[in-house]
Amino acid sequence: MNIFRAMKPEKVYKSLAEMPWDILAQEGIRTALLDFDNTLGPDHATEPEEYSYNCIKMIQEQGIRCCLVSNAKSGRSAKIAEMLDIPCVTFAKKPGTSGVLKAIEVMGSTKDESVMVGDQIFTDVIAGNNSGVRTFMVEKLHKQEIWYVMLKRPLEKIVRAMAHF
Repeated sequence: MNIFRAMKPEKVYKSLAEMPWDILAQEGIRTALLDFDNTLGPDHATEPEEYSYNCIKMIQEQGIRCCLVSNAKSGRSAKIAEMLDIPCVTFAKKPGTSGVLKAIEVMGSTKDESVMVGDQIFTDVIAGNNSGVRTFMVEKLHKQEIWYVMLKRPLEKIVRAMAHF
């Protein structure tokens, strides 16, 4: 038994902008479930940056709809999603599956048509894998991040080294 199965993404990319969205669309992907903090924008930002808007546009141009899936309990993520003009599931409880499954339902999609993308193994990747969707990881977008995420990064390095990704 591979203890890293739930922690290993299908593939790791440098950023959302470098993912092959055209190929994913050809493979039947219709919905991108996206983390925000350090995936689509700066950690704990209160509004999207130009990169955020560009990524959403690039993904949507391939016929893939986007939904923000955030653990944030405040209205911050909902406000960001509104600015990006995409749906949002807040308080997603990642690494649990309820937020990912709710996002799939909100989008009128299926597990087979959906991908989860985020920068953290212990939230985004585990949530996506345990929800039964294809799961991709991106490297963190910015160096700055909140203290409790910084505490997990050394553990992620160990997992990545042992699981070879």
